[in-house]
Amino acid sequence: MRVFVAGASGAIGEPLIAELLRQGHSVVGMTTSAVRAKKLESQGGEAVIVDAFDASALQAALQRANPEAVIDQLTSLPRELGDMPQYAAGDRRLRIEGGGNLFRAAIASGVRRYLQQASGFFLKAAEGTLADESSPLDLEASPGVASSAQTYTEIEARLFSSEQIDGVALRYGFFYGPNTWYYPGQSVANMIMRQQIPVVGNGEGVSSFVHIDDAATATVAALTARPGVYNLVDDDPSPQSLWLPAFAKFLGAPAPLRMSEADVAASAGADTVYYATKLSGASNAKAKQSLAWKPRRLEWLEA
Repeated sequence: MRVFVAGASGAIGEPLIAELLRQGHSVVGMTTSAVRAKKLESQGGEAVIVDAFDASALQAALQRANPEAVIDQLTSLPRELGDMPQYAAGDRRLRIEGGGNLFRAAIASGVRRYLQQASGFFLKAAEGTLADESSPLDLEASPGVASSAQTYTEIEARLFSSEQIDGVALRYGFFYGPNTWYYPGQSVANMIMRQQIPVVGNGEGVSSFVHIDDAATATVAALTARPGVYNLVDDDPSPQSLWLPAFAKFLGAPAPLRMSEADVAASAGADTVYYATKLSGASNAKAKQSLAWKPRRLEWLEA
C-alpha cells in the first residue's frame, strides 16, 4: 500500500516508517524540517516538507503523493513534561486545525483510509473496570485533562464524519521506549531519578502503556483492519502505586516519595492528582483479536 505519514518525525514516526517499509509498503513522510526529511529518505522512504497549517500546499502534496492511506500522527509536544502547559495550546491547534486540513485534503485527494492518533489514557470507565472502545473520554476530569479529552473527542468526531473515507482511531497508551519521555535519560525518567513524581494518596489511578515499537506494529496492522476504534495498549494496566515504584527500581532510582492528594493538589495542581488517582486503564482485547497483535509485557514490571 502507498501510505502518507503526517508527523513522520515524531516519537512514533521513525519506528512506524521502519515497520511500514519492512512490510513492503511505499511511504511518503511529511515533516517541516529539511534535516528530518533527509533522515526519512535515509530510512528508505520519500519525504515532503509541508506545513499542516498551509491547506493548499498540503492538498497539493497529497495529490502528488497519491496515497491509498493517510496516517495522522501530528503532535506538538515538548521534550520536557514540565513544559506541557506552554505547549498545550499549540498542540491542540496542530491536531484540530492542521489535522483538519489533512483530513479534508485526504478526502479531496480520494484517499480511502485514514488512521488517526487518539488517546487510550483519558478514557472514563466504570469503577473497577477497564475502558473498552465504547468508553468515552473523560470530559469532566481535572481542567487540563478535560481539555485534552475534549481535543481527542473532537478529533474522533471528525474522523468518523465522512462516509467518503474509512476511519481508524488508534487509542494509544502512554508511549515508552526510545525517544519517549519514559526512556532512561529522558524527561519522566529523569524526574523519577530526582524523586519529583510521588505516589499520590493510594495511587489507584490506572495507567496503560505501550512500547513505541509495538504501537508501530499495531498501526501498520490497522491499515487493513475493519474501520473503527482500537485501544493500542499493553496487557499490564497498572495503578500508580505499582508501576511507579517498579519503574524507579528499573531505573536504579530512589523509591518515589509518598504524598497526600491535598499536598500534591496545592503544589502541583489538580491534573497531577488526576493522573495518579483517577485514570482508567484500557482493555486491548479488540486490538489483540482483530490485529493479531501481541504487545510485550510492560518492561519495568519484569525487573
